[in-house]
Amino acid sequence: MRPFDYERATNTAGAVATLTSRPDAVFLAGGTNLVDHLKLGVAEPGLVVDINRLDLTEIDELDDEGLRIGAMVRNSDAAADPRIRRRYPMLSRALLSGASGQLRNAATMGGNLLQRTRCVYFQDTSTPCNKREPGSGCSAIGGYTRYHAILGASPECVATHPSDMAVALAALDATVVVLGAAGERRIPVAELHRLPGEHPEQDTVLDHGDLITALELPPPRPGRSTYRKIRDRASYAFALVSVAATVDVDTSGPTPVIREAAIALGGVAHKPWRARAAEAVLRGAEPNEETFLAAADAELEAAEPLEGNRFKVPMTRGAISTVLSELTGTDEPETTTEDTHE
Repeated sequence: MRPFDYERATNTAGAVATLTSRPDAVFLAGGTNLVDHLKLGVAEPGLVVDINRLDLTEIDELDDEGLRIGAMVRNSDAAADPRIRRRYPMLSRALLSGASGQLRNAATMGGNLLQRTRCVYFQDTSTPCNKREPGSGCSAIGGYTRYHAILGASPECVATHPSDMAVALAALDATVVVLGAAGERRIPVAELHRLPGEHPEQDTVLDHGDLITALELPPPRPGRSTYRKIRDRASYAFALVSVAATVDVDTSGPTPVIREAAIALGGVAHKPWRARAAEAVLRGAEPNEETFLAAADAELEAAEPLEGNRFKVPMTRGAISTVLSELTGTDEPETTTEDTHE
């Protein structure tokens, strides 16, 4: 590990100013991702700015019945908050799916959004990686790709984003509140992360020195919601495929019709993947298996799987259909939306 300077921030403006003035500086929150990268040599900052004492630890009601979650709220606290469990069970379940209790007790809401890929080549400094060292090449292409992208990848990078929480936030149309050198701004979670293109080293649209101060959740949508994660083992592992979804069905007429649906996918792309094509197929359609599979097929039409992850296409198709069947009652589920958190 390379030696670095350390400072403890006492206020948000000072933290932003310090980082903005030092191109080699990074923020330290829970450290569940950064500390690993320091040990591995993936990250070699000259200055680490500790933001753990910033007053960003509250979950507050918004005037429109949404919630504002401070960026330093721990994942365990957010998952257990009764307002989140009741109004946003999808988010609670995603948080509980993401890591062990010990890690959730340390990880923060802002930091969870900014965690970097767990691609084995990114974390191995002995191998070329465009995300870690731009222009060096992508070792995953032609290598081990079981966990890699089938949507939105590029010849420069095929890694996936690891966060479960971010997938749920994308489906919820949550907003990130960011403080930067030019002041405060708001970014939809679905627009926070970038696809790799020719610059996979740029994970997000944030500028150096930008500090996430809060997440804002809009009022809960009508309908039912859940988060489903498929992984290699029942214990904590990164998603092969995950689905966060909300579906509202109109049952007032002779035939049920889907009023609105919001779907986001994890484990399949460089960012939480909002399934806009699938949502378009679902709106106004009758909730049945044929509709659900047609929606999944519309979203997966652009899929470009690699040799080692072709299974993800049918797995994603099945996961979308299964979740939609559960939420619309076409599989006669035993739980209600309120019961879908763990």
